[in-house]
Amino acid sequence: MKIRMDRQLAQLNRELTEMGALCEDAIAAAGKALMEDDRELAKKVAPIERDIDRKERAIETLCLNLLLKQQPEAEELRQISAALKMITDMERIGDQARDVSELVDYVARCKEECASVLSRMTQATIQMVNDSVEAFVRRDVELAKKVIAADDVVDECFNSVKTGLIREIAKNAKDGESLLDVMMIAKYFERIGDHAVNIAEWVIFSITGLHKGETKPATLGAEE
Repeated sequence: MKIRMDRQLAQLNRELTEMGALCEDAIAAAGKALMEDDRELAKKVAPIERDIDRKERAIETLCLNLLLKQQPEAEELRQISAALKMITDMERIGDQARDVSELVDYVARCKEECASVLSRMTQATIQMVNDSVEAFVRRDVELAKKVIAADDVVDECFNSVKTGLIREIAKNAKDGESLLDVMMIAKYFERIGDHAVNIAEWVIFSITGLHKGETKPATLGAEE
């Protein structure tokens, strides 16, 4: 029974890693399509997002089988429960990347200063997603905390874009609609960062039993 559980948990790690890689691909494709005004690349994000949805369903099935057919102990139960929460956030990351790609048609090539910040947001969120999933697989609390701290960079970028766009709209109201689309794109990237933070917080829970500043571990299943 224990060997089977270990084998299925290893499969869960592989599936989560693959789902995380799909999320990174979606973010990267959406960001590059935006920077290069590449409509063909933008069209490739939707199929990746559908792959993310399929992976979510596969992982959900695996987790439910583990819960129903195995007898997970407390630490294992936290891993499975955290994975179920993580895939929800990863699915939403796929949605946000698709939303960015759908705006590429409506946004002229960004002004140079705005494009630079959005590029930073793209790279930062890709790294956050990568590190959050890696932290789960490696059982690495410090890496998860690094992801949470990295969200400050994404938030600063969003605030920078927002301030710059407000200034541009005040100077040139006729471009207001397209500039607001750029603002929405920045907001989508900011939300991706938030979802990566959620994943990291569930990673910490899976290891420590603590979630979002709790001081007493949650009690799940049998005591360790």
